[in-house]
Amino acid sequence: MTQTEDRKPRSDEARSAFDSEITSEFAIPDGLAFPRAGTEPETTSEFAVPEGLEVPQVQQAEPEGSAFSPPSTYSAKQAPAFTPPNGVPIVSLTKDVPWQDRMRTMLRMPVADRPAPEPVQRAEEGGPAVPRVLDLTLRIGELLLAGGESAEDVEAAMFAVCRSYGLDRCEPNVTFTLLSITYQPSLVDDPVTASRTVRRRGSDYTRLAAVYRLVDDLSDEETQVSLEEAYRRLAEIRRNRHPYPTWVLTLASGLLAGAASVLVGGDVVVFLAAMAGAMFGDRLAWLCAGRGLPEFYQFIVAAMPPAALGIALTLAHVEVEASAVVTGGLFALLPGRALVAAVQDGLTGFYITASARLLEVMYLYVGIVVGVLLMLYFGVQVGAELSPDTALAGSNGPVWQIAAAMLLSLTFAVLLQQERSTVLWATLNGGVAWCVYGAMHYAGDISPVASTAVAAGLVGLFGQLLSRYRFASALPYTTAAIGPLLPGSATYFGLLAIAQNEVDQGLVSLTKAAALAMAIAIGVNLGSEMSRMFLKIGSAEKRRAAKRTRGF
Repeated sequence: MTQTEDRKPRSDEARSAFDSEITSEFAIPDGLAFPRAGTEPETTSEFAVPEGLEVPQVQQAEPEGSAFSPPSTYSAKQAPAFTPPNGVPIVSLTKDVPWQDRMRTMLRMPVADRPAPEPVQRAEEGGPAVPRVLDLTLRIGELLLAGGESAEDVEAAMFAVCRSYGLDRCEPNVTFTLLSITYQPSLVDDPVTASRTVRRRGSDYTRLAAVYRLVDDLSDEETQVSLEEAYRRLAEIRRNRHPYPTWVLTLASGLLAGAASVLVGGDVVVFLAAMAGAMFGDRLAWLCAGRGLPEFYQFIVAAMPPAALGIALTLAHVEVEASAVVTGGLFALLPGRALVAAVQDGLTGFYITASARLLEVMYLYVGIVVGVLLMLYFGVQVGAELSPDTALAGSNGPVWQIAAAMLLSLTFAVLLQQERSTVLWATLNGGVAWCVYGAMHYAGDISPVASTAVAAGLVGLFGQLLSRYRFASALPYTTAAIGPLLPGSATYFGLLAIAQNEVDQGLVSLTKAAALAMAIAIGVNLGSEMSRMFLKIGSAEKRRAAKRTRGF
């Protein structure tokens, strides 16, 4: 064995094999060895520290945590309001403001800028489970979105439900068919995300009003609603039947078409003909829906009977306005509710949802176009004298037109399954809208687009004020009231011109119909925004929106 190998430290196996004198350089000399107490065997590791030289371990008072974790003495209830470094003032929302405005205000703020959470529901010991609260929130949002509510109002309702149960760090997200919500307890905790898909849609404003009452009770500080009670009320809302039977809806569809035909200059015969055609088309659409056909084909089938009846009256040489019959039948089919919701979503920044809603409106319009064009092509081939140059000027007196407009709004409210207490207000709102439109267009000789926009703005203004007064949704007060303003005659004459190979004139008329539809939607949204000037919401800093310069 060489001298280098002899000086290498030996392993534990070597020392166990040769139970002899320790030769390691790290061994403690005999003179410096301290006596060991007890019967513990002698440590043989070269890195062992003598017992007399051991340093006592100092225990840490508090384990080291994340830099983002709050101190143990921190209390969220006693924490001061956070003011960002850019100078945004501290937010303090007024307590008596409706929950829709308070939740919408907080949704437009960053999470760090939102005010401290309000008193939460304390029906359960320790608070409810987070997944159950998120599930309840998604179910409520599903009913609102399926009922035609705008994306911003759906997000406000979802945020109100979460906040009422103490989940203030929530971010809801609403698209056309998907609802999702994320809750993050703190910056260092993992977020919890849940989602739900909207499969079916329908117009039932009675159910919509019941959901709003539930959200209002959950947001009320004085009303304690447990999670189980909220689930029970939600189940009752789902099980409730429509307030009107099927035969009432069919009759309302016919009366709506008859009232629309009177608005464009029809007489009693035209009223009855339009009513019969719309009722027959409604029954055919119900039959197609029962067979599972998509809504696109339902609109095609529903648009054919009024057009066919107008052509039949023309071929029979009956002295009636056949164009008024077809126009009246189209009023019952035009998707005004979906159009207003689509434009409102676009104006409030929900561009994906707005694009999907506009695509839905386009498909429904195409269905109406296909159904009417099929009948018009057939009428032109068999010799029906239909002239697209004939203008429907509404030759009836103002009293009859106002009465017809109010009847149209009333029947439209019935078709939307509204509560009986809201039907009267929607009818009056529709009458006011037609009075403003008639005064501006017929008496003042103002363009129909500008007159429609102003009338729709008043509809949105009054609808929002009525909804805030009753703490309910604005849809029952605005959707039915815009019925008399829908561009039924412009749509019909555009389709008739295309059917007679006058494409340029038809496109001009259809463009006018699109301009009227956009004027209605923008006017309703603008009136809704103007209504906030009359409400006690607070300073301008409490409802921020996106700010851009020159499109960047």
